[in-house]
Amino acid sequence: MTLPDTASHPAGADHTFQVDLRGLVDLLSHHLYSSPRVYLRELLQNAVDALTARHGLEPAAPADAFGIRLYADGSLVRLEDDGVGLTEADVHTFLATIGRSSKRAERIAEQRGDFIGQFGIGLLSCFLVADEIHVLSRSARTPDADAVEWRGRGDGSYTIRTLPPSARPRPGTTVTLTPRTDAGEWTRPEQVHALARHFGSLLRHPVTFDDGRGAPGIPVNPEPAPWARAYPTPGSRSRALAAYGEEVFGFTPLDTIDLDLPAVGLKGIACVLPEAVPVGRRHGHRVHVKGMLLSEQAEEILPEWAFFVRCVVDAESLRPTASRESLYEDDILAAVRDALADRLRAWIARAAASDPDLLARFLQAHHLAVKSLAVHDDEILRMLLPWLPFETTDGHSTLDQFARAHRTVLVTSSVEEFRQVAAIASAAGLGVVNGGYTYDRELVHRLPEIRPEVTVADLDPATLTAHLDPVDRETELAAAPYLALARDALAVFDCDVALRTFQPASAPALLIDSREARHERTRSQLAREQEGGLWGDILGALRQEAPRAQLILNQLNPLVRTAVAIAEPELARTSAEALYGQAALLSRRPLRPAESSLINRSFLDLLAHALRKDS
Repeated sequence: MTLPDTASHPAGADHTFQVDLRGLVDLLSHHLYSSPRVYLRELLQNAVDALTARHGLEPAAPADAFGIRLYADGSLVRLEDDGVGLTEADVHTFLATIGRSSKRAERIAEQRGDFIGQFGIGLLSCFLVADEIHVLSRSARTPDADAVEWRGRGDGSYTIRTLPPSARPRPGTTVTLTPRTDAGEWTRPEQVHALARHFGSLLRHPVTFDDGRGAPGIPVNPEPAPWARAYPTPGSRSRALAAYGEEVFGFTPLDTIDLDLPAVGLKGIACVLPEAVPVGRRHGHRVHVKGMLLSEQAEEILPEWAFFVRCVVDAESLRPTASRESLYEDDILAAVRDALADRLRAWIARAAASDPDLLARFLQAHHLAVKSLAVHDDEILRMLLPWLPFETTDGHSTLDQFARAHRTVLVTSSVEEFRQVAAIASAAGLGVVNGGYTYDRELVHRLPEIRPEVTVADLDPATLTAHLDPVDRETELAAAPYLALARDALAVFDCDVALRTFQPASAPALLIDSREARHERTRSQLAREQEGGLWGDILGALRQEAPRAQLILNQLNPLVRTAVAIAEPELARTSAEALYGQAALLSRRPLRPAESSLINRSFLDLLAHALRKDS
């Protein structure tokens, strides 16, 4: 163990951190930045901030008087800007001290909101692809300022020297990178051009690219953002925005929504997805800050329910995080998210009021998303509940259409319950909505908030059986022996049997058996089996009078009229079991093992009886 040198470092003395630059760059590349490609964004960003400061010095200069020129030929990458430049003192202060930002200088502190960068580590990102960074700069603040050269190396060393003004005749800064051999993926000319387009296509300052092959000055951002351009007609603007959305996201939008929040300097578009997406799946959005691409996966810019759109926005006041690859969660971002949500609601309202065809196409693709929103958003509920499609006894219909035909709307608690009763309820003139799908039952019950003249109630067996006509007394007495045998045969399923007349006549039987009733009978059965034990006491305390299923036979059906006249007891029992099995199959609910066994046995018994009769 080596003792510290107390002579050279007396107790209590201050010490200076020693920074391992290679270790710091490795930390940045693995934990701050998502990819080495961000080096070009940082170079562009520093240049844009320098140009912003230059325009602050010369506010009368035209917007395109100063620009950015990018060069890459495979052996080097160079970026030159006409910005405010650096003095020798600036170089010592900002390039030789890691973590300090020129944007914090007092002379421009009041303009801080005009700058993209907020953290003084951007230049370090260049060490992700280069072993040496060369900076040549001349300040625009002093007309006869000298040029200053800074040369930094990946081992942490650097040199600074002053050069005559002729070394850089115009104010501004040139940054030259000497790429490492393993960084060719990010420094090839075509890749540098593609990255410049990717990050800087919406920058407000002119950016050009030169690959050294005889075609200098290729514009990187030749046009303003598509929403900022002038168009001859609204239709041409709409088509241009849709084409831009397709270029960015790879799909043709169902529609585009203008996003404009002057208070925070935000402009952009939301592209409505043409196809449904899984509920809860959130898409990333493309966010630019002052023209510079910040993130392509910024989920936080819109609320969770807005998963039917993807948006591109350019904002002035949103704050980037340290990596400048996501947004800082603060009050401004929360306010922007709420304001953009209002824009989406306003678009839905306009479609509902003035473009029913667009609304129909939107709801066809995204009705589940809108239903999830309507459950929690009263405004959307009032606007769109009447337009939302539901499965009903009148077919797929909007609630508005359905409520016109049925002042009393009945809603089932499950899909299987709806399938059991749909045909009979329709024939009886009852209006029933399938409430078994996500959100549907809850939304149907809120219909009276929008249509006070409509009554909504849950469908129960008593409601349905009350609409089935009783048979005459003579017919019921004649069928009594058969009904008794049928009840005995189906007692194992806690099922009662009744004879009624109902339409359609082609339906021989209706099985009314809700999920809740089956659960209660299962619980009662468990209580009986566990009687006397701890679980038996618990289940017994929960037990209610177990509701029975009902097999209702249709006297109008020829097969039923034949069955109730059967005199042979075993054949009568088998026919009742077969009618129960057929009704259970038509309900399309999962069959219990005993029910599957009954269906197989009754089929084989009927087949055997038919064969004996034929022989």
